[in-house]
Amino acid sequence: MVSENAVEVVDVVVVGGGPAGSTVGTLLKKYRPELNVVILEKEKFPREHVGESQLPAIGPILDEMGVWDKVEAANFPIKIGGTYRWGTSDELWAFEFLPLSKFKDEPRPANYKGQRVFTAFQVERAKYDKILLDHAREQGCDVREETQVTSVDAAGGSIKSITLHDGTRIEAKHYVDCSGYAGVLRRGLGVKIDAPSKLKNMAIWDYWDNADWAIEVGIGGTRVEVLSIAAGWIWFIPLGPTRTSIGYICPVEHYKKLGKSPEEIYKDAIAQDPRIQELIKNATADNEIRTTKDWSYVTEKMVGDNWFLTGEAAGFADPILAGGMTLAHSSAREVAYIILADYEGNKEVTWLKRRYEESQTRRIRQYIRFADYWYFANGQFTDLEDLTKEIAASEGLNMTSKEAFRWLSLGGFTDEDFFLPGLGGLDLVAVKEVARRLSSDTDSELEWELTKYNTYKPNLTGAKKETMPFYSQGKIHKIEVYRRGNKMLPALGQFKIVLDLLAKYPDITDFLNAAQRMIQNDAHINSSIPLQQCAATLEMMIVDNWVTGKYNPKKPRVKVDFVGDDPNQGIRDVDGTLRVRYKDGVPQEMTD
Repeated sequence: MVSENAVEVVDVVVVGGGPAGSTVGTLLKKYRPELNVVILEKEKFPREHVGESQLPAIGPILDEMGVWDKVEAANFPIKIGGTYRWGTSDELWAFEFLPLSKFKDEPRPANYKGQRVFTAFQVERAKYDKILLDHAREQGCDVREETQVTSVDAAGGSIKSITLHDGTRIEAKHYVDCSGYAGVLRRGLGVKIDAPSKLKNMAIWDYWDNADWAIEVGIGGTRVEVLSIAAGWIWFIPLGPTRTSIGYICPVEHYKKLGKSPEEIYKDAIAQDPRIQELIKNATADNEIRTTKDWSYVTEKMVGDNWFLTGEAAGFADPILAGGMTLAHSSAREVAYIILADYEGNKEVTWLKRRYEESQTRRIRQYIRFADYWYFANGQFTDLEDLTKEIAASEGLNMTSKEAFRWLSLGGFTDEDFFLPGLGGLDLVAVKEVARRLSSDTDSELEWELTKYNTYKPNLTGAKKETMPFYSQGKIHKIEVYRRGNKMLPALGQFKIVLDLLAKYPDITDFLNAAQRMIQNDAHINSSIPLQQCAATLEMMIVDNWVTGKYNPKKPRVKVDFVGDDPNQGIRDVDGTLRVRYKDGVPQEMTD
């Protein structure tokens, strides 16, 4: 509607039509169709954008938005994991979101169920972002492309109105900044950013037609390639049957020292890598070199009286973890829920905003810390040798690199997800394997903690019960958590399963047997993944002292071996006796 002063008055203004903006708008209209939601996008879609590799945490959000089928119909490659070559070694190694042998051929397009719950997409952003924005429009959002916000009228921590390039002024009850690094509302509000990482990188990339896929699994399954070279790394991301994104990340200081053009640096980097050369031998580049700075940052504030920052407007972590879109979708979803709660008269919106800001800040900083230690492990980055000594200290951690990887691999991520422990879409199994690879394949310090003992019991001593928001089906529910210092344990999901099982089965073998029986008898669970997750959840709870262990010399201990695609992978006694064997990705019966 328009007021007497010709000022347009709406319910919600979303600045930016990328994944974050489309997520906010779609969910608001899904659960409250009567809201007047305006999405302002300065460009005309489709338009190219970097950041094409996703994580599995995005899948359930696309499904909730009702856009999964449209994204799946676009035939983007299915990301099952990543292939890495890091540091001074020529060895290639990989981790998968689910074991290769578990990924089966199935017709596409497919529904969001079964194996697809554990995979992700690799998307051509021009197509992907347009699918999402068009979907938001179809849900009833007032989407205005080629519309730029030129000024923000803000005072006292609130936004009064915004003005568009044509002079139109808009007032809204809620304003959401989804404009990425540009941070249109953030800058208008004067919100500062903090760059906690000492590493400042830049990206140079181009798109190629008809490059070979390094690996092809089943129908449409593949892995991204992350390949370390001197003073940088190369990404290789198949975006479709014929389209591939190939980019080079290097420190800005290295770029300046070289004194070359981005085109020269990119071509030199690609030429250095025999693996990439083999993959592009029959390919043709667009020869339209793109560049961007991509160093990590987090804003000092993410919420105000009537505004929110989401996605890259709120913070950005180095792309080595492919977490950009996960952060965008997840933060936008939470903002939509908080706005919905406000319209429902929820009396705890202030508390919800505070929790949002705390959780998003922590999540982004965890990503940044993980990325920093990843770079710390790369002996080829000779330009960074002195700089990387400061990484642990920059986070207030007095750690050697080995101690840092041990910290990284052992948990502390309880509140990242209420159902499964992990870091930014990577489950704890993957996180531990990455840390092990970056440190040393044989480093005993990075072995699973649950292998040290064989009898365990819950330890809630000194913990206090609190409530946390849980977002589901358009409603915000309060869930119970235990807090002890900075550590938090949700009393639901896999955490609750582990607590309940340990209360009955303190012996590790009995515990795993019971977990396996539960999985086999549950018609809703049809995957080998849950047993991995039970072990990972127990591991995290041991590390964070929610579970304590003892060693009984009369009983066997177990050894965890979940990674890779070894037909003999599983859980075994330390003497080598398998307790759970996997065959073709399916867990077989436990031994007695």
